[in-house]
Amino acid sequence: MNDMPEQDQAKNLNLEFYTGQDAYSDGAIEEDLLQIVQNHVNVHEVLTKDHRWPILYHLSPQRRNLLEWYPFKPTASLLEIGAGCGALTGLFCEKVKHVTAIELSKRRATIIQERCHTENLEIVVGNFQDMTFKKRFDYVTLIGVLEYTKRFFTSRQPYHDLFAKIQTWLKPQGTLVIALENKLGLKYFAGAPEDHTGAIFKGIEGYPGVDGIETFGKHEITELLQQHRFTNLKFYYPYPDYKLPIELYSDEYLPTPATVLFEAPNYDTDRYQLFREQLAFGQIIRNRQFDLFANSYLIFAKQGGPQQ
Repeated sequence: MNDMPEQDQAKNLNLEFYTGQDAYSDGAIEEDLLQIVQNHVNVHEVLTKDHRWPILYHLSPQRRNLLEWYPFKPTASLLEIGAGCGALTGLFCEKVKHVTAIELSKRRATIIQERCHTENLEIVVGNFQDMTFKKRFDYVTLIGVLEYTKRFFTSRQPYHDLFAKIQTWLKPQGTLVIALENKLGLKYFAGAPEDHTGAIFKGIEGYPGVDGIETFGKHEITELLQQHRFTNLKFYYPYPDYKLPIELYSDEYLPTPATVLFEAPNYDTDRYQLFREQLAFGQIIRNRQFDLFANSYLIFAKQGGPQQ
């Protein structure tokens, strides 16, 4: 990769691949987010007064629960694809030696820049399809990104192209970290709208009439990763979902029939309640099917070798 432009070097903002157009945005609310981080407003005060979903999603410290527990190697390098507004970028900077955060939007990259004043961070703005790196990384993350693959890879084999790109960046024994919704999550049967379309049952039905967005069930995502040489998989089940997780289960530590799993909230819109999820989860757990109906997945994927 070429050296960063001199005017941006001190701030670790790389505009080499930026086309001058932000193709992905939450809209005008991102200006509010930028003002909040620029003015160093207390996040807890903001969250108690401003109940808009993008504010909660981008600023809530609860986001860190997803990976704060994970034993990243402190000497490692990490590539964060789709860093958003930096909800997890600061955590990664605390955990590993160097972080490269890719973000399509310059406005969002600027928010990250204002939030993360660390010397071990480089923010690269632009479409990662156009990017090249001179080094490989110990970790590559796709947190809420995989489901948009068909939107950004318009070829006949979008997932092949995505994973081929990742494989050029990930060290042979490196770890790919994925978080995404389970399209067969129980909350979607119970009446919660599909996260990306806002329509009920869209994921369950296989996304009819929807272009560019899709999530997966457990067996589907397992097959997809194995087809692309990620054969060593470790699944975790964030609850109520990966976005604002409160609890985290694994195949070694699953909920029991006595576990009380509250109804998954919907933060941006009202939702239906077609049945009581607590009771339904009790029956699902009793029949050892929790992994198939968990609302979200957190996956650590390697191309062979034992999980560490």
